[in-house]
Amino acid sequence: MTTEIITSPNASPAASPPRAPSAGRSGLLRRLARRELHSPRSTAAITLAVILVLVAIWIAVETVLALIGIPPLLVSPGEIPAAAASLPTTQPVILGIAGALVLVLGIMLLALAVGPGRRHRHLLATDRVLAVVDDEVIASALAQQASATASTHPDGTIVAVGRRTASIRITPASGITVDRAAVDRAVAEQLETYALRPALRAATTISTNGKVGQ
Repeated sequence: MTTEIITSPNASPAASPPRAPSAGRSGLLRRLARRELHSPRSTAAITLAVILVLVAIWIAVETVLALIGIPPLLVSPGEIPAAAASLPTTQPVILGIAGALVLVLGIMLLALAVGPGRRHRHLLATDRVLAVVDDEVIASALAQQASATASTHPDGTIVAVGRRTASIRITPASGITVDRAAVDRAVAEQLETYALRPALRAATTISTNGKVGQ
């Protein structure tokens, strides 16, 4: 739950009048913003590398066992082509399931390779600085605003912040009526003051089951 403030090296002091950012400074801020909002694919790459290494070790072990005349752990490397060729006639169901799994795995790897990873953060940008705010901080602020507007206990307000939406769920005390439109307006005004990037759109849900003694 941290907020990072990144200042451009060419930024003017706070007391000086605002100036339009230069092209170089704007490019620097864009690169910094992308780095702070997107995560690297190192975890997926390491996982895939470990799987490939384990497969290579298994093939090496099976090869050594076949050379010294010991029964294989699973299947001898020399029997793999023949076993694969016989699958369409002997095990069509297994072949179909394996093909589906390979297809799903391929789609997942392609999505990981093409799509950028996203960190749970948003930007508050000005001409001089780049502020990076965790989504948990935004959710906490929205929960306080929503609970204050609804006159409910903070424990009865749950906020989940995504990339472009903030879902607010309020569980009032039994017998208390909450004006959802008022909550929506208050949260929307608060989000407008933040000027987040990407912009957030809030949606409020009022629970029909109130809490007793809240």
